[in-house]
Amino acid sequence: MLMVRRAATVLMSLFFVVLVTVPAHAGPGDDPVTCAAGETVNRRGQCVLKVPPADGGQGDPVETEEAADGSTRPQAPAAMVEPKCVYGGKEIPCVQKNTGRWWSSQHDCYVSEVESPPAKSDPVWQGNTDGAIYSCLVPDVGGMTEGGGGTIRNTYLWSATPPAGPGAPLPDPRVLAQEAIAKMNLRAPEIGIVPEPGEGSVGVIGMPTWMWVGDAGPHTVGPITRQASAEGHTVTANAKVTKLVWDMGDGTMVTCTGRGTEYQDHYGKQDSPDCGHRYTEQGEYTVTVNATWTVTWAGLGQTGEIPMTLERSASITMGEVQVIN
Repeated sequence: MLMVRRAATVLMSLFFVVLVTVPAHAGPGDDPVTCAAGETVNRRGQCVLKVPPADGGQGDPVETEEAADGSTRPQAPAAMVEPKCVYGGKEIPCVQKNTGRWWSSQHDCYVSEVESPPAKSDPVWQGNTDGAIYSCLVPDVGGMTEGGGGTIRNTYLWSATPPAGPGAPLPDPRVLAQEAIAKMNLRAPEIGIVPEPGEGSVGVIGMPTWMWVGDAGPHTVGPITRQASAEGHTVTANAKVTKLVWDMGDGTMVTCTGRGTEYQDHYGKQDSPDCGHRYTEQGEYTVTVNATWTVTWAGLGQTGEIPMTLERSASITMGEVQVIN
């Protein structure tokens, strides 16, 4: 560790004393917090980057709540939306005016009950004797008109109840995406740092500080995939951390695109190859890691992206080495 007990190795045979003066408040001072453009102040008085939606309304940020350990985790709301019929990436009529068929998102076709169904010994009944047989007409989206357009193929299917039509509200795919996120059990990564947090651990100013994710895995950095379903519809969400921003507590923000490298004794006083810092003044500093997650989702004929940030903090102490001859 790059702490007091290693200073003897660095300074060879010199006798030294570590002097630490801890300021009344960690960080740059007692002035009101001023955040950069696009940032907001969280409940601990720290600046947090809120990434705006990048997809024209489908990227609403996920609300978060604070866990018992001070980290943040996502919440998922629930809602329904008015029906919207989409097929092949195009919005289509929910009811064919010329046939009365209605669009079934569950089956991706226009359906209507067959007036003269085949005998119940026909395989289309799947061995059932209840329910009914429905025509399932797959439209020609390229030739779609207000009346319904052409047909690619027409098949038959059995259903115990009439397939849900446009009269029934569809699940909001964004909400299903957020429910899928809740299933991921995402959490802010544990802070790996040298010098170590905790009483009795003191780093030396001017020596390299290393930062890394202490518990890298699918729930802390990704990638991870989960699904959520409602009313016969499924949304698949994929999530991974794309950026780690370390607030070092001295006014410095360090952006790391990777997980960082865990410090080992044999590294000595080398700088971290991918995620490090050097303090120039003694004191106690609150270090906060903000993990930016990118979540992409697809379902119900739609796709979107949900950005969010999760954070965790820890305190470290930096001291000054004075050499006494």
